[in-house]
Amino acid sequence: MKNTFLGILCLLVSISAATQTQQVAPNTQKERNKLSVTYAETITVKDLKKHLYILASDEYGGRGTGQKGQDMAAEYITNFYAEWGCPTIGDDSTYYQQVDLLEEGWNQTTFKVNDKDYTFMEDYFAFGKGTKGLQNLQDEAVVFIVYGIDDKKHNDYKNVDVKDKVVMILPGEPIKKGKFRLTGTDEPSEWTTNWRKKLVKAAKNGAKAVLVISPDITEQVDQFGYYLKSNSIELDMGKEAKKSKKPVKASKEMAPSAYISADIAQNILGTSSSKTSLKRLQKKLDKGKAQSFVAKVNINIDLARTKKSFQSKNLLAYFEGSDPKLKDELIIITAHYDHLGIEGKEIYNGADDDGSGTVSILEIAEAFAKAKADGHGPRRSVLVMHVTAEEKGLLGSQYYTDLRPLFPLENTVANLNVDMVGRIDNDHENGDYVYIIGSDKLSSELHNINETANKSYTKMDLDYKYNAEDDPNRFYYRSDHYNFAKNNIPVIFYFNGTHDDYHQVSDTPDKINYEALAKRAQLVFHTAWELANRDARIKVDSNKK
Repeated sequence: MKNTFLGILCLLVSISAATQTQQVAPNTQKERNKLSVTYAETITVKDLKKHLYILASDEYGGRGTGQKGQDMAAEYITNFYAEWGCPTIGDDSTYYQQVDLLEEGWNQTTFKVNDKDYTFMEDYFAFGKGTKGLQNLQDEAVVFIVYGIDDKKHNDYKNVDVKDKVVMILPGEPIKKGKFRLTGTDEPSEWTTNWRKKLVKAAKNGAKAVLVISPDITEQVDQFGYYLKSNSIELDMGKEAKKSKKPVKASKEMAPSAYISADIAQNILGTSSSKTSLKRLQKKLDKGKAQSFVAKVNINIDLARTKKSFQSKNLLAYFEGSDPKLKDELIIITAHYDHLGIEGKEIYNGADDDGSGTVSILEIAEAFAKAKADGHGPRRSVLVMHVTAEEKGLLGSQYYTDLRPLFPLENTVANLNVDMVGRIDNDHENGDYVYIIGSDKLSSELHNINETANKSYTKMDLDYKYNAEDDPNRFYYRSDHYNFAKNNIPVIFYFNGTHDDYHQVSDTPDKINYEALAKRAQLVFHTAWELANRDARIKVDSNKK
């Protein structure tokens, strides 16, 4: 696109923003539909490909949170918005919302049972974010509570006091005659498929730490090695407390945890009774007779962490609504622009995850900018937000929703989140599909609007496989939309499914299906356009979040 043309359009944008009367809101459904097609067609294969080959190039270093490549990506994206004359609504009149983060890495670790020392990443491991409370922890007892399940059908906490105590649990759940007891079927319950559930329950029952017995610890270390060794990042609540001049407490939903070998578990159990062994326990488990008990043992755990503060950025493109009665209501469109970055000599380019979402909402923002420049700006306001640190725990979106929302959350109508929309998974033969997750969990109207948009315009197969309540992948909880959903804001998560290049150095822009990417991005735009221009705000009429 030539600079002269851009300059004219930027001027038009600034003039239309200054003079609201020049904006002609699309009031009829027929007019809305016609304009939706007009501006969706500006989202092209050519432009998506151009942007993605830049942002997912080696030069941008995989856009790792806090790394140089992410700063380069932020500059590229915000320069694009500046060219389109988008207003600066971020910190210090910029396109940025600064996000204070704290990076933690492993220091020297200790795990000692009686007089025996154990080796990190051989005999035990822990995920960095789950170790608060496991520094300089000393105790003279461990409460073995079998599976750590607190359920109507099976309660390991019944008549057991675990408040301020270290507890030890087994993975999984009871099995009887080849069937899982809690479900009565061949399929396990959420107590097995959702690893967080037991840690949340332990925290609610007052446990100060959880040791999870891991019989296949060597395989788990191999599987999770990248995450176990790499530094973790979280929101810097200390800096937030100073900004707000009042305490800001981090969530304490899960108890601190470490995963231990059968050898460590046997050492703990063996000090209670010479007749106690994992083998004997397994026999009792098979008969449904295993019970909680206290093991007297000297235990010393110190999973020390190094700490370093730094800043990252959410990126903001804002389009104020043209209807005075509706402009205080907001549609938020998100995608995370960070990825895994550089590890050693390897670059994780992240073309699909989430370069595809990043360029999709970049083009969606351009479509809204063109509409506004033409005098057809959306009736409700629209915020396109590239969030940071998704790969580190959905931190950029959490920062926005939990700490620094730029607009009242109660005025936020919906969030459309785009995370991995450029590839074809093994369950589909071509790219004429997209997985839809979360659309019906809070608002049936949102679900229907997206369905109608697809039937009217993009005509793809909308696959709801991962929207199932019992989805073992739990994708609904694994991308930025969830931080909006937990605040009762209706969401849709657009997703192409996983593939062999997921989180690998082979996730490169040459493997993207750009035709599928364009069609999926257009569906997001059509849905956002209808949400932003319809007369009535969608209702929250369900509660499956």
